[in-house]
Amino acid sequence: MALDEPKNTDDAFDVKGHKFVVDKEFMQKAERIKIDFTGMGFALDSNMDLGASGCGSCGSGGSCGD
Repeated sequence: MALDEPKNTDDAFDVKGHKFVVDKEFMQKAERIKIDFTGMGFALDSNMDLGASGCGSCGSGGSCGD
């Protein structure tokens, strides 16, 4: 997850006044993406198999992978 400007290869979504930009090819693989703010960062969930060391929380104090 990162701040970015939309490109031709992206889809943009407006959810409750917040703009989300997702790469079209990635979105086809993920099928759906759920983003929750946990108070300590963001938790991402999708239909993609991230394995046991997937990204549970990325942000301040969070970690992705091993």
